[in-house]
Amino acid sequence: MEHVNDPQVIRRLLTTPARWAVVGLSGNPLRPAVGVSLFLQRQLGHEIIPVSLKGDDVHGAKGYKTLAEIPGSIDVVDCFVNSTKVGAVVDQAIAVGAKALWLQLGVIDQDAAQRAQEAGLEVVMNTCPKIEAAKLGL
Repeated sequence: MEHVNDPQVIRRLLTTPARWAVVGLSGNPLRPAVGVSLFLQRQLGHEIIPVSLKGDDVHGAKGYKTLAEIPGSIDVVDCFVNSTKVGAVVDQAIAVGAKALWLQLGVIDQDAAQRAQEAGLEVVMNTCPKIEAAKLGL
């Protein structure tokens, strides 16, 4: 079954202060994750937690190499990884008890989205928080 984004979930995720683990957020300023995470942090007031292969610190936030290394709870796992690799990240998000999953624009994995939903996570797929925030006038 093809995933359909719920506008109410999108609105709630963007407007409720939360801890967002941003997977694929490194110190490389050319990557889209840098600008989107800055928007989440500064414009929407979310706490961001960078997650990358090197565990780079970004925007003054301590970085980690995996979701499992992050202390405390994770509200949203925001995925800036290739669609062919996102399934493993989704499985990690389920394992650490994340509450929601956001797959960025162009990141599509129907099976992984379904696994996440079946595990009780809210799922947004194939869109960007900046795009959705603009639609909502945030």
